[in-house]
Amino acid sequence: MAELPEATERIQEKWVKMGLFRRKKKPKYVEEILEFGEEIDLRSRRRENKAKKSQKAMLAQEAGQGQPGSQQPQGPAQQQGGQKKSLATEYCEQIMAAAKNLEETKREYKVVTDYLTDIQKIENLPESEMKKIQDTAQNVLNLNDARDAYLNKSKTISDAQFAQMEQLEDEMPEIIRRLQGNESYQTTVKRDMQYLEGEREEWRYYQESVVNEENILRKSLYALLSVYVLAVLMAVILGMAMKFDIMMPFVAATLVTGAAGGIMVLRLQNDSVEIKKSQANINRAIVLLNKVKFKYVNVTNAVDYACEKYHVKNGYELSYIWDQYLEAVKEREKYQRTNDELDYFNDKLIRQLKKYQFYDARIWIHQAKALLDKKEMVEVKHELLVRRKKLRDGMEDQAETIRGARKEIESLVKNRPGGYEDVKELLDAVDNMCGIG
Repeated sequence: MAELPEATERIQEKWVKMGLFRRKKKPKYVEEILEFGEEIDLRSRRRENKAKKSQKAMLAQEAGQGQPGSQQPQGPAQQQGGQKKSLATEYCEQIMAAAKNLEETKREYKVVTDYLTDIQKIENLPESEMKKIQDTAQNVLNLNDARDAYLNKSKTISDAQFAQMEQLEDEMPEIIRRLQGNESYQTTVKRDMQYLEGEREEWRYYQESVVNEENILRKSLYALLSVYVLAVLMAVILGMAMKFDIMMPFVAATLVTGAAGGIMVLRLQNDSVEIKKSQANINRAIVLLNKVKFKYVNVTNAVDYACEKYHVKNGYELSYIWDQYLEAVKEREKYQRTNDELDYFNDKLIRQLKKYQFYDARIWIHQAKALLDKKEMVEVKHELLVRRKKLRDGMEDQAETIRGARKEIESLVKNRPGGYEDVKELLDAVDNMCGIG
């Protein structure tokens, strides 16, 4: 098929000599031939249009003068010649396009046939040699499955998290330890702060109860004095009115009032001391609470900054991401080892198959399953047979196209003097090169 462009060129030269084409330049490739043919076709249409215009002008002149023209118009003859040239160009293009497609189809047909030949070689291999090839193919298949499993595995951390962990790989254990320590200290400080707040509120409640008791005692003391004065006055009045001795009632009232009043006074003094004591404890709790709050604010800021910097909610999440990163690193190392081993066994399988002069030994690293499973090999063979049949049908259609175009060209040039035999000889040469003779 490499001689096809040269044969096409010889046909073009022959048609130039016969008047079917006018040479502009010597075409070398099929694309130039097609471009040249299109230009010839355009020139033919221009000549046809020019002939039609000339014929119309002559007819108009004859009609105006009332005399028949003495000259015969040349338009129809030129039109017929242009049509033949245009048809010859089209059929030439059909032959060249069909020949090019036929050449490509034949190459593909040969490739498919070579693959089928490789399958036949595999089926005829000795059992011992086939066993070695199958062992290698099994390793290839297993490693491919392992690699696919890694590639299809869902990611537990994002690429950004992986990159951040990789960047801080040496520092991350200390960062996690420090963050978790700060969170633990934050919890402790918060607990202490809550304890101090509770203690402060407890002393405030106690202080309020003592103040209330003090107020009640004062009012009770005033009431007791009032009752004592009132009782003394009543006793004096009754004694003067009834003429009896009021000394004993007066002494009894005085003793009772004094005892009750003394107890109240002592209680008031005690309450005063308790109020001062509770206020001191409240002040102490407030001072401690302020210190603890200051620590809590500092440690909380440190924790929040770390969480925001590493895009986590707490130290446990950061620790989880770190663990997943370490696991991902192990998986990547395993994937790299798998690739290295896969390359080794792929090369080994190719070397084993090349010993038997396979057309394409490399294709079997992608079809290792067919080397292990006969059913899979049958399916591969069936697909190739179907594909080859389609190619054969396509070759027949393309050859039929060339034959049809050949017949049309022969019908166009057979009436030209001295041209038919030369063109037929060149067309026969094209047929022989295309394998359709």
